[in-house]
Amino acid sequence: MTYAIGRLAKKFGLSRSALLYYDSIGLLRPAGRVAGEYRRYSEADAARLSRICLYRRVGLPLADIKKALDEPDSRLSGVLVARLDELNRDMAALREQQRIIVSLLKNRGAMREAEERVGYMNRTIWTGLLSASGVGPVEQLRWHMAFERHSPAKHQEFLKFLCIPDDEAARIRALDESDLEERRRRLEMEPERGEA
Repeated sequence: MTYAIGRLAKKFGLSRSALLYYDSIGLLRPAGRVAGEYRRYSEADAARLSRICLYRRVGLPLADIKKALDEPDSRLSGVLVARLDELNRDMAALREQQRIIVSLLKNRGAMREAEERVGYMNRTIWTGLLSASGVGPVEQLRWHMAFERHSPAKHQEFLKFLCIPDDEAARIRALDESDLEERRRRLEMEPERGEA
């Protein structure tokens, strides 16, 4: 089966001019031409265009896509790893902006609203999940201590991910056994207050 330019463009949700541009830069050349110099694309061309569209969806520049398609797989792996690193940096920058905004809202007394607007995992959801799983307050502190001991940098990243302000994150990271005992003591006293 062959495709006229308009039909192939429509199949992939692209404009005719996009395919003309891809041809001009050597990214997608038609398999042949018919009377009147009309481009005809083969199934192999359609398969290549499918890969081009996939790589565009993950944000690869056209020049990198061309190199990746025209060179061995090792080139593609390198391009994809570089893009993944770029996405990770972008996401970290966005999370940092989000964390700062949450902190600013907290300072204005709007913490609950801020946490609801984060849109995914935050401190409230995380501690709620732990509690629902039977992990009590003391065990949660112990978990943070273990995380800090085994992977301090990852623990710091995790606390930032939860939009926990720097000062509070520093307190969590500095937890020790005396903090566990203090928390345990306070929890034991709570029922007594309720009975009084």
